[in-house]
Amino acid sequence: MNIDSLKFGPDGLIPVIVQDFYTKRVLTLAYMNRESLEITLKEKKTCFFSRSRQKLWRKGETSGNFQQIVRLVPDCDYDALIAEVIKDGPACHLGSDSCFDKEPIYERENLGDFSLEDLYALIQGRKTEKKEGSYTTYLFEKGDDKILKKVGEECTEVIIAAKNNDNAELRFEISDLCYHILVMMAQKGITISQIKEELASRHVVDKKVKQEKMQ
Repeated sequence: MNIDSLKFGPDGLIPVIVQDFYTKRVLTLAYMNRESLEITLKEKKTCFFSRSRQKLWRKGETSGNFQQIVRLVPDCDYDALIAEVIKDGPACHLGSDSCFDKEPIYERENLGDFSLEDLYALIQGRKTEKKEGSYTTYLFEKGDDKILKKVGEECTEVIIAAKNNDNAELRFEISDLCYHILVMMAQKGITISQIKEELASRHVVDKKVKQEKMQ
C-alpha cells in the first residue's frame, strides 16, 4: 500500500479501527498522522497520534500492552484504516480488553450472536466496574483462592458427569467450568486471543508440549 494513496483529513489525521486479529473484535478507534503511520509500518507496532495531547503515542509504551501489526487495510475511499493486531494486553487504558466493553445503548434480542469473547468481555467488565449482587464480581472480590477453588470443583463435577454418561449434565458442567476458567483468566490477565495464539503454535491434535508416554 502506498501511503500517498491515503486521504488524510484537514487536520492531517486518518481514523484507524483497531481490531483483534484472532477474534475480529473491535478494540478501539484511534487516529494516525503520516509520521505515526510510517513508524507503525517500520516498527510493526501501532503508533497513533493523540488528539488530546497533540503528540505521537506508541501503544504500550508505558503499559507494556503493545499491539503487533498483522494487517493494515484501507477502506474503499482510502480515508480510513483497519489495523488487525495481536495484542500483548488490554487495549483500553481502563484495563478492559476493548474500549467498547460498555453496556450497549441498544441491543436486539434473540439473535444468537453469543461468543466466548463477548462473555470474557462481560466478565472483565464485572472486574473493572463492580456490580452489586453480581456473582462474578463476588468471585473477583474474594480473590485467587475462591476462584481457583471453584475451578477445581467444576473440574471434578465435569469428571463425575462424564463417568455417569449423562450428556445433559455433562454439557451443563462443562459450561460451568468454561465460565470459571474465563474468570480465572481475567483475574490473571490472560486473554482468549493469547490462548488461541498458543494453540495455533502447536500441533495440538497429535502432540502435547508436555508429552505423555504413548501406551
